[in-house]
Amino acid sequence: MSTDRLDVVIVGAGHNGLTCAAYLAAAGLRVAVIEKNAVVGGAAITEEFHPGFRNSVASYTVGLLNPGVIRDLNLKAYGLTIVERPVANFWPVDARRHLLMPCGTAARQRAVAAFSEKDADRLPAYDAALERAAAFLRPLVLQPPPNIGGGILELMAGASLGRRLAGLSVADKRVLLDLFTKSAADYLAQWFEDEVVKGALAFDGIVGAYAGPHTPGTAYLLLHYAFGEVNGKAGVWGHAVGGMGAITQAMARSAEARGAVIRTGVGVASLIVKDAEVVGVRLQSGEDIAARAVAASLPPKLLFRDLVPEGVIEPDLRKRFVGLTSGSGVFRMNVALSELPDFVCRPGRNLQDHHGSGIIIGPTIDYLERAYLDARMHGWSQQPVVEMLIPSTLDPTLTPAGRHVASLFVQYVAPHLPNGRSWDDAKGAFADLVIDTVTAHAPNFKSSVLARQVLSPQDLERRFGLVDGDIFHGQMTLDQLYSARPVLGYARHRMPVAGLYLCGSGAHPGGGVTGLPGRNAAIGIIRDFKARPWQRRR
Repeated sequence: MSTDRLDVVIVGAGHNGLTCAAYLAAAGLRVAVIEKNAVVGGAAITEEFHPGFRNSVASYTVGLLNPGVIRDLNLKAYGLTIVERPVANFWPVDARRHLLMPCGTAARQRAVAAFSEKDADRLPAYDAALERAAAFLRPLVLQPPPNIGGGILELMAGASLGRRLAGLSVADKRVLLDLFTKSAADYLAQWFEDEVVKGALAFDGIVGAYAGPHTPGTAYLLLHYAFGEVNGKAGVWGHAVGGMGAITQAMARSAEARGAVIRTGVGVASLIVKDAEVVGVRLQSGEDIAARAVAASLPPKLLFRDLVPEGVIEPDLRKRFVGLTSGSGVFRMNVALSELPDFVCRPGRNLQDHHGSGIIIGPTIDYLERAYLDARMHGWSQQPVVEMLIPSTLDPTLTPAGRHVASLFVQYVAPHLPNGRSWDDAKGAFADLVIDTVTAHAPNFKSSVLARQVLSPQDLERRFGLVDGDIFHGQMTLDQLYSARPVLGYARHRMPVAGLYLCGSGAHPGGGVTGLPGRNAAIGIIRDFKARPWQRRR
């Protein structure tokens, strides 16, 4: 092992690993980031999948990237530009009807009124209730949660949260309770009557969740996505010019400018542990890197299954980490298009505002629920839920002139197919079904597809380490959130091996391209180094 000991080695150059590296390096720590793939970014990368056609490979839209992270890492100076969607989302319903949801309360009310005047009247109160809940929780995503049973400091943190809760009105406490325990369907039924309106709003409750809208706990995801903003505008979604890889490339440049070293194309084989403390990592090449601490931007299930040596922690605790519930039920596709889709309910192959929105096939709660039940029973939805973005409408650098590229985020698929079937054998057939599903609403779509890139849950795990294809590094259910993320007693990024930290989406506050797990872990590591200055070497 090299005697030139680093302060921190970060395993994984996904967006959280890079964020963590940039904060640590800015604090004067000697940091190296190790990435098994040839490029940085993890699931947030851009690549050419057909000659002249580039797109975001896995992560595909911007809305949750924390503005504080953008500011602290000076990402705009390192090339990040985010453009906003012209409208939020577009739902084709049938041959006659569609719901085009713009931004802004008044415009949203007008869109909803076409389906229900009563629902339009209720919409501002619904938005306000979500915003009050989000305002209460927003500060919590910027700080580590209390470790239950973790001593006086954790008791103080819990008491602080209790005081904040005590300051809420009873009505707002009821909203929080509903959002954390109810299903998206049940919560929305308290507010709205029209099936299309409820189905449209329920979509946020099932994104990345291998759960149907009637599954208890899915109401929380309605709140999780309410945290987002783009360019200072709350509730707006956007596109990073150059694709999602533009975000992580800017993060890498920021980290390197502060002194972090990034190595790609080499994987970590295991952690090196001596006397119950992490002292470095062993690379797959056989090289050892010594470090005072290791931060893992990996799913905790993967970390403890593959990298933490057997016997380092007691078996029952290891079993709990390895047994974390994971699986998003997600299938990703990118397609090169010769022309824009011509929707029956909103005709035209010329560029219109709905082409720049999130185009969602999933018009009612019943449709969403059937899709989920199909996947549970058969392995995939017979009528899948599809969110399609056409980022080339906002960013012409992605395609040749006059052509387009689309991202398709598809639910539901079983992380592991029943009866021993392999996704390697089945993904082509399911991809055909996805194309046919969109073509049912836009008849020219299938004939316009020039090429496609297909990623099953198995592909997502192989390429990006997303165990069971879980885009959140572990399901965001009530038993795996806040103080229980990833495991009760280890919520403050410090893992049950001295010197080992978790800085990826499997840590609080969870998934999405936010940068917050990386930021929060870095703050904890910096505090620990300051508390033990004799271990620190500049």
